[in-house]
Amino acid sequence: MPLIWGSSRSPLRCPHRLFRSLLCVGIAAASPSFAASSDSSASTPAVFAAVTPEHPLSFPQDTGAHPAFRTEWWYATGWLTTPDNRPLGFQITFFRSATGHDAADPSAFAPSQLIIAHAALSDPAAGRLVHDQRIARQGLGLAYAKPDNTDVKLDAWKMIRASDGHYDVTADASGFSLHLQLTPTQPPLIQGERGYSRKGPRPEQASYYYSEPQLRVAGTVVRPAADGNDTTRNAAVTGTAWLDHEWSSTLLDANAVGWDWLGANLTDGSALMAFKIRNRDGHATWAHATLRRRDGQVTNFGPGEVSFTPHRMWRSPHTNTLYPVSMTVRTGTLTWQLDPLMDDQELDSRQSTGAVYWEGAVRVSQQNVDVGRAYLELTGYADALRIGK
Repeated sequence: MPLIWGSSRSPLRCPHRLFRSLLCVGIAAASPSFAASSDSSASTPAVFAAVTPEHPLSFPQDTGAHPAFRTEWWYATGWLTTPDNRPLGFQITFFRSATGHDAADPSAFAPSQLIIAHAALSDPAAGRLVHDQRIARQGLGLAYAKPDNTDVKLDAWKMIRASDGHYDVTADASGFSLHLQLTPTQPPLIQGERGYSRKGPRPEQASYYYSEPQLRVAGTVVRPAADGNDTTRNAAVTGTAWLDHEWSSTLLDANAVGWDWLGANLTDGSALMAFKIRNRDGHATWAHATLRRRDGQVTNFGPGEVSFTPHRMWRSPHTNTLYPVSMTVRTGTLTWQLDPLMDDQELDSRQSTGAVYWEGAVRVSQQNVDVGRAYLELTGYADALRIGK
């Protein structure tokens, strides 16, 4: 998932979906091209565009890239069903990371923008999560994020928004692949105040943020064989997805160590987003939730109205990290029970981004009645999320 960029002199942190950019910069910082750009501009700190509440979102222009901002990502997750009625979870994310290097510099080793992509597939039949990632400098037509309309590419991995609003998503990854079409059934869900989404107690701790819930999915998936050998299985799939698009230049509160985030497609057509940014003692430095009912009525819940309460912990056999994989989320007077499609949905990216986190498909219920499908992200449980030296 994401990274965040920074100089070698100042460690940086970033917020919930900003986690994606955070991971991106972790990858970026490890690359020679990023190191060159950081060194050459160390004496002149880069200036990025600011997030303010005076800029309402505009569509379809704001579905495209915003290169003046430090980090940006397009993040799609969802539940899929195979022809034999077996469930799968998928995630694919494209990140655009501004390095702060002058775009006019002719050096081939000093890119102004990096494109990063991550993909993952949860398959209970195989009993494990498979995932892959890519990174490249923007340019030469091999990697880009275009403005004005979603059109992001990294080699053969793509997310493109067509004129009718549907998304074509392709990721041919190591050991699995996703070829999906995501078709809107509802208008975008504008998060926060007209897209200005607070991430902390200070106004500048914010991002521009909208979601596209209840996307209808059709396509094909290639996944590892259930017996664990090197063969793969190709299946037509259908399902429902959630897409987030977010961009920002601002970091989290200094006391933040991680976050819990939920994006839920409810069976009655409603949509729920909730997040809690945690400090060192587990309390919230900020929290927010948005519930849009199927009739279009939107309710926003402030920091005091949102909570995430663990019910069951799972210890990773890979990293020994303890995660609250079963949770109750409270939004106002409503409570939502979350239970995972499978426990082992941990992503260990220490070899690239330095982060270990849990991100996976969960079922949503109320009073033991199934009410939806969702994705849950849990970060900062292995270590506080930091980027920098």
